[in-house]
Amino acid sequence: MDTHPAATSGPAAATSRPLPAPARKSVLHDLEQTRLAIEMIGLGARLQVLEAEVSLPRERLTRLYKELRGASPPKGMLPFSTDWFLAWRPNAHASMLLGAYRFMIRAGHLDGIRATLAAFRMYREHLCVTGEVAQLSFTRAWMLVRFYERGMLQLARCQCCRGEFVVCAHAARQRYICGLCLPPARAGKCRRPGPAGA
Repeated sequence: MDTHPAATSGPAAATSRPLPAPARKSVLHDLEQTRLAIEMIGLGARLQVLEAEVSLPRERLTRLYKELRGASPPKGMLPFSTDWFLAWRPNAHASMLLGAYRFMIRAGHLDGIRATLAAFRMYREHLCVTGEVAQLSFTRAWMLVRFYERGMLQLARCQCCRGEFVVCAHAARQRYICGLCLPPARAGKCRRPGPAGA
């Protein structure tokens, strides 16, 4: 008489196997994400931007923001329209930042949020040299890159200066002339605002 137990198969066998252990959370990854959040908060990133780019819980990001900025994160929606980047002065700044972003991808071999951070720092360094008032907050810059990567904004080459400028996607631009070569009538006559709070 065979005394060996019959081999089990089917669902019963599947449930008898030990479950795989849950993946351990990497301490180094957690530290890297915290450093990234600190860097972004230092540049003025909104909480929604942090949540999109950093894999830390919202509660932790909020505490980190309060500790670094001394205040709660601002509430309200992020800017969601591409129109702001097409106005005369913001367009020149947006085009500058997007050019820096593409340079960081090609020459700096960066991508994602790292390319955005490097491009924003380059943008601010350029303004320090020229004395121009900043138009882009970090959140605006982040939104610009998202609009560009999603194909909602594109770059067009000016027929006069040959520079590349931000335009609305699918806009007719066979003979595009930028706002610097052909500025609007009231360009530069109004008070120069600081970066839009976003």
